[in-house]
Amino acid sequence: MIDFMRTHSTRLYAIAAAALALIAHYVQDLPTGLILALVAAVLGTGEAVQRVEDGKTTRALHQEPPAST
Repeated sequence: MIDFMRTHSTRLYAIAAAALALIAHYVQDLPTGLILALVAAVLGTGEAVQRVEDGKTTRALHQEPPAST
């Protein structure tokens, strides 16, 4: 499960952000404080996703390129 989350972290983040926007739009009686707290959580998650992607880029930069044919 952790490997799946690391591999697809950007996609999972996009789904969570889209779901939050849809819920905030369609559920009229949500308190503003709850929506702001969820937005802050999504922004924090975005930072974590960025760090995972940066780690994958760094590992790829330190690998040998594949041999061309």
